[in-house]
Amino acid sequence: MLDFVQAVSDGVLFGATYALIGIGFTLVFGVMHKINMAYAAASIGAAYAGLLLLQVMAGAPPWAVFACAFLAGGLLGWLVYLACFHFIPLSHPLATLMSTVGMLLLIDEVVVHATDGMPQSYPAMFDDVMLHAGEFTLRGDLLLVFGVCVVAMACLLALLYRTRLGLATRAVSQQPVAAQLCGIQVARVNAMTFVVTGLLGGLAGAMIGASVGTLSPLLSGPLTVKGLIVTVIGGLGSIPGAIVAGLLVGGFENVFQLYRGVTERDLYVMLLLFVFLVFRPGGIFAARAGRD
Repeated sequence: MLDFVQAVSDGVLFGATYALIGIGFTLVFGVMHKINMAYAAASIGAAYAGLLLLQVMAGAPPWAVFACAFLAGGLLGWLVYLACFHFIPLSHPLATLMSTVGMLLLIDEVVVHATDGMPQSYPAMFDDVMLHAGEFTLRGDLLLVFGVCVVAMACLLALLYRTRLGLATRAVSQQPVAAQLCGIQVARVNAMTFVVTGLLGGLAGAMIGASVGTLSPLLSGPLTVKGLIVTVIGGLGSIPGAIVAGLLVGGFENVFQLYRGVTERDLYVMLLLFVFLVFRPGGIFAARAGRD
């Protein structure tokens, strides 16, 4: 029982990073009704960009590396929008989808050639801190990751519901034509959506590197799959659903790893997705059916 509780707690703490990745997929889909397949790869690429700071400034503190990855994520998000959406007619959904797949492969190839395909050590904070309650233990680095991700989610919700940009984003998400008639620049809102999700993705990539201790180009593929699973389980277009689903997937993933091993872990996560598709295809926070 102790091992089960320990696995669930560690998984939920790490699942906050999955929630951030899921939010990125969800926000783009909610605003533009498109899937950005390059999102997770850009998040890992931004985390790698944070390592450039260590090459320029040897001995830079970990928080500076995280901040660099955060800003690089926003820049990569804008570049993905510019290359894959801005100049491509949005009336051709397959064209935008395939362009993001191409961007995913491009980012992966750039990272592989820049690092020779070798994993890179990533700085961490509070990795030597352990909080004990009897035999139950909480890792300090995972608590930091969870806390940073929760703050980022709170800032995003404040942005969406307390600012003019958030009001414009929600208007474009609901009725883009009506929003344009009201004077909202849809292209600008779409670009800012990619920048905001890129910032979240860069932070998620940095937190994943900090909790695991290394970065590898092989992370982008599984992270893309996990992000899409979180998006579907939470409910397409639902940010609260992405948050809950990210924590849920993180907890279940760790439990599956405890009982079935790391080689079968992803298999059972996919089975979890199939269970939701069969019994609740709309996700945890399925949108209510009604007239538009």
